[in-house]
Amino acid sequence: MESDASSNPYKIRRATGSSAGQQPARRSGGCGWIFLCLILTGLLGLTWLGILGTAGAGIAMSGAKNQGFWEEFVVEESSSEDRVAIIEVAGLISNLAVDPSGMTMVDSIKEQLALIADDDSIKGVLLKIDSPGGEVLASDDIYRELQSFQEVTGKPIVASMSGLAASGGYYVAAPCHWIVANELTITGSIGVILHSYNYRGFMDKVGIQPQVYKSGRFKDMLSGEKAPDEVLPEAKAMVQDMIDETFDRFKEVVQEGRAYSLAQNNGESKSLVDDWEDYADGRILSGKQAFELGFVDELGNFDKAITRMGMLIDRSEFDLVEYKLPFSFGNLFRLLGQASKARIELDLGIALPRLQAGRLYFLAANYIQ
Repeated sequence: MESDASSNPYKIRRATGSSAGQQPARRSGGCGWIFLCLILTGLLGLTWLGILGTAGAGIAMSGAKNQGFWEEFVVEESSSEDRVAIIEVAGLISNLAVDPSGMTMVDSIKEQLALIADDDSIKGVLLKIDSPGGEVLASDDIYRELQSFQEVTGKPIVASMSGLAASGGYYVAAPCHWIVANELTITGSIGVILHSYNYRGFMDKVGIQPQVYKSGRFKDMLSGEKAPDEVLPEAKAMVQDMIDETFDRFKEVVQEGRAYSLAQNNGESKSLVDDWEDYADGRILSGKQAFELGFVDELGNFDKAITRMGMLIDRSEFDLVEYKLPFSFGNLFRLLGQASKARIELDLGIALPRLQAGRLYFLAANYIQ
């Protein structure tokens, strides 16, 4: 992560709004609605002609990786020129694209950290976490980005746990300079899970027999078509070894992170209790329990995290800012161009993470679909 601003491929477009996380106010009126209707009519006409489906791919989207503009918004303004940036980790942690530009959660955090590293007026980062966890690799990628950012820039990161910061949600908090959790935060769930279904019994009932051609006897070791007695003991052992290896890495991250916090805060952070590994068995913990066990440093809400940041950077006042990718017609074009791929889904009023077969997850078990 370079400190030379000229080498940073990411750019900022400063917004004029200063309300909490909101877009700058725009003047509304009859002319604006007429203009918007004209634009939408033109877009619909282009879609009808089939132009957008092919033109979208050639448009440089603001927000595309390594070439996009970020807009900076002032969440809370002060009389000081010093600032602290807010970065959110919300929802399932994944390396899958979260928008039409191909941006992933890992990409988003990496780009924001690069912008912050090059801005001397930003003295630290508040990491707002509200996540049940997610993919092992994505969680580890974010962990490494946060760790490297602090080592290279010397700017502290204070993690603020919201309603949920479990499994991978705690994994990304571990390298932070200081961790704040609400007493009622759901956290912990330290462990690894690989989840799948065996549907051979159903296949037998409807008269379907699998026909498999493979290059080696372990090639279908994770297949849901195999009868339970057909699963090789060696295959089970290999999967379990992989789970155990990843779990050891999780515990290593926790131990290193808590040791780092103690060192950076001259022993003022909470240290892990001697038998902390007994609680790293997948169980969920309240914020209060996590504090008592040494997994977090302080109990409180986001305001408490802001106060702690002021103590760490020795500032009584500072602006709070955040970065957002602006609306892009390029993104709209690509969305419209994908209209042929539309599908109908049943909305049950709840959002559940979609897990992919064969992937390892740092994920709270009660959030598995």
